[in-house]
Amino acid sequence: MPEILQINQIHKAYGANVILSDTSASFSTDQKIGMIGPNGAGKSTLCRIITACEAADDGTITRSAGLRLSYLEQHDVFKPGETALQFLMRTTNREHWECGMTAARFQIKNEMLGNVVQSMPGGYQTRLKLASMLLTEPNFLVLDEPSNFLDLATLILLENFLLTFKGGYLIVSHDREFLKRTCDHTLELEGGRLTLYPGDIEEYFEFKEEQITQAEAYNVGVRKKLDQLQVFVDRFRAKASTASRAQSKLKQMQKLKTIKINHQTSRVRIHLPEVPAKSGTAFSCENLTIGYPEKEVARGIHLSVNRGQHVAVLGDNGEGKTTLVRTIAGDLPARGGSYRWSAGLDIAYYAQHVFASLKPQDDIYAHLSRKAADGVSYQDIMAMAGCFLFKGDDVKKKVKVLSGGERARLVLAGLLLSKKNVLILDEPTNHLDFDTVEALGRALKRFAGVIFFISHDRTFVNLGATQIIEIKSGRVKRYPGTYEDYVYSLEVAARGGEAEPPSQDKAHLKKPDKQETSDHAKTIVKKSPQKSKPDPRALELKKNMDKLERRIKHFTDERNKLLEEIQANPMHFSKARNMRLKELEVLIEEAEAEWYAIQSKQDKPHKTKHTP
Repeated sequence: MPEILQINQIHKAYGANVILSDTSASFSTDQKIGMIGPNGAGKSTLCRIITACEAADDGTITRSAGLRLSYLEQHDVFKPGETALQFLMRTTNREHWECGMTAARFQIKNEMLGNVVQSMPGGYQTRLKLASMLLTEPNFLVLDEPSNFLDLATLILLENFLLTFKGGYLIVSHDREFLKRTCDHTLELEGGRLTLYPGDIEEYFEFKEEQITQAEAYNVGVRKKLDQLQVFVDRFRAKASTASRAQSKLKQMQKLKTIKINHQTSRVRIHLPEVPAKSGTAFSCENLTIGYPEKEVARGIHLSVNRGQHVAVLGDNGEGKTTLVRTIAGDLPARGGSYRWSAGLDIAYYAQHVFASLKPQDDIYAHLSRKAADGVSYQDIMAMAGCFLFKGDDVKKKVKVLSGGERARLVLAGLLLSKKNVLILDEPTNHLDFDTVEALGRALKRFAGVIFFISHDRTFVNLGATQIIEIKSGRVKRYPGTYEDYVYSLEVAARGGEAEPPSQDKAHLKKPDKQETSDHAKTIVKKSPQKSKPDPRALELKKNMDKLERRIKHFTDERNKLLEEIQANPMHFSKARNMRLKELEVLIEEAEAEWYAIQSKQDKPHKTKHTP
């Protein structure tokens, strides 16, 4: 596909802090790109420059005449008192019936179109923004952290929308699972420079590991050779008869250079202060009612949680997840019933927008040392600060100059140092890159105390949850299956089906394999034969073939470019270029062989078992 958007040697700095340095890349409408990079690397800045919301200091953005760019706004774009239908018609200039049809794709029903937008849950407001984007018929999207603050049901709808979108897009996200499901290219921004790889995020990380391993092995060989030459020079340069040879070895040493490794693999390790493991009931409630003076949120809650359990609190936005955790944390009074924590339990509560424990005149280290439990060492405090991206002299920064995201990370780091045996965490992964998200998930998995947490990051929940409770329609209940079962049920619902929740005696079973057809799915097909679902096996094979075709095209384009260079200047010999040509031939041959193997599978009819 032709390139429709090019960024050329973009430079951007805020004072002495250089964010982007001679950054260049090009995009086409057949690329589904996930952009990654450390916090503060400049991902959001680049998105704003691409969408003309911010100007670069230097460099150019080239947009083709055929580019129809749309940007998912993160800030509030709704007018006071505006209904959902009025918003869609205002922002797209489309007829009401067109707006209604597109809104239905995001499960915004007709009766909801008359609701005032600002009274709707945050997830539905994002759905309206997505519907507005689609109505403008773009062919390239830019989405900056679209998964932040989205409930899982809306996130799955967003995934389905992106998977069927006929165009290209650039997504910034710290949600590894989301990027893995929606993107076939990976763009990394690090140190002001971009690396675009023709594969998904998992493939890119494998590629980085291979590159780093090769570079490290080469560097070991260079250092070994340098040591050998140094021994020779030290031994023979003092003698007149061998001084010239020693000088020759010195020149040889000057030519030997190690490879600078810019992309280090993740080294994030979070170590929580240990708390003793104990058995018995930690928390229980009877006929609990939660809510606010003017509004009841949920009633009739009966729960019992044992020590050592890690409870994921799940449900759509607006259903009451935060209300529940605020209540059991003692931050909000119960409206009825009762709850109790067992003796000897100390609670640490993390809320996204509550920074009451921060003192503006404190520096980062002063806050962390005050929050740390007795016996936590200086090294432990500094290590925790580094894990949450406060490194070196950063710990001398005053709280009053920190951004909202930095304050959130500081509060979370202090809480983890407090050595409390109950952690209640409301969306702890926002403002963290996914290396830190996964490190936090692994650390909490080893935590011997009790955890209640709210999160829509699937990797994080998978790492940490031992129990699931769901809030829905004013009721709170324990979900009988695994987290995979729960996600699968939402995926079925997003496709228009209805998954039967697993019963208690089937909670250990895996969700149905993608290649199998459930009885319920057969029922749906019988009811609507004209809208039968495509074979999941065929879709998976098609997806793999498309990925291989992109890879073959990428390698072939690179090979052809090298061949053109040779043809243009046949007298110039390059050993590195010739070696790369040989590598590309092998890579193309391997990818084509894999493609043909999948093609042969696709040609074979899929056998289904019939019971007599």
